[in-house]
Amino acid sequence: MDLTLLYRGPLSSCDYDCPYCPFAKRRDTTAQLRADRTALGRFTAWAHEQHGDRLSVLFTPWGEGLVRSWYRRALVDLSHRPHVQRVAIQTNLSCRTDWLRDADLDTVALWCTYHPGQTPYERFLAKTRALSGLGVRFSVGIVGVPDHLEHARRLRAELPPHVYLWVNAAEGHTYTDEQAAEWTELDPLFPFSRHPHQSAGMPCRTGESVLSVDGEGTVRRCHFVRTALGNLYDGSYRAALGPRACPKELCDCHIGYVHLETLPLYDVFAGGILERVPQSQALPGRPALPLVPRGTEPLPRTLGSHADHEVHPRLRTAGT
Repeated sequence: MDLTLLYRGPLSSCDYDCPYCPFAKRRDTTAQLRADRTALGRFTAWAHEQHGDRLSVLFTPWGEGLVRSWYRRALVDLSHRPHVQRVAIQTNLSCRTDWLRDADLDTVALWCTYHPGQTPYERFLAKTRALSGLGVRFSVGIVGVPDHLEHARRLRAELPPHVYLWVNAAEGHTYTDEQAAEWTELDPLFPFSRHPHQSAGMPCRTGESVLSVDGEGTVRRCHFVRTALGNLYDGSYRAALGPRACPKELCDCHIGYVHLETLPLYDVFAGGILERVPQSQALPGRPALPLVPRGTEPLPRTLGSHADHEVHPRLRTAGT
């Protein structure tokens, strides 16, 4: 079985103070850090034993994981497991990068975010150059608030052409067409982030081949649907796997909507779903895949009620 797991343990501390993040400069107690380390060790040990599955793992901590030694060790360790196809993490890249020399670079990858005002630009750029020098697969992104536009333009100009620069629409921010065009010049996929996607009744890979796992081993279809499917460690989640319609009205986060079957993003990001590396950027020198296929523009924010949505035919007999 091919399984993609989005793991989020109890870690919620971060070394940055971003104004758009509720976990900015939050500190975990020693006991909380110990609990996170134990939970991650349990998850890693479980992953070791899943020889009958092909696993892909994305760590999505609320805080910054790579400043903690146990996350670095977990990525290195899992990258060498033959049944692990990809292991990646979301990071602000404030940690050192030399530890990646011990990882299998065909398997490990980083999803990096630049936060202007939190770290000197040249320091962040130097980290990306170090990653390139090591041969690490990675993407770089920024939150699309107006004050970040010039920072993003500078990044795009100075990053290697094959490194994808993504832009996340800022939560609660409305973009004029002119503003959206400026961000789209930097990230051709920005239109997918600009508006939430209608998801109610739509087929999604979450709950079938993509799962969310917390520190207790509770399995859910994704981070945004709280209904539990079972537990990872007793295997009870397996009986619940199957196609199911999304119960949420809207999906507005990349780690959620990338799995919607109504969007073409599995083709766009083929081979780089977890680290957010589009196919055309991940394979320099090969024919480029169109980044925004025609006819896939995101839906506007004004949508009808849940009852107004037609359930996708493939899911009419599936549970929700």
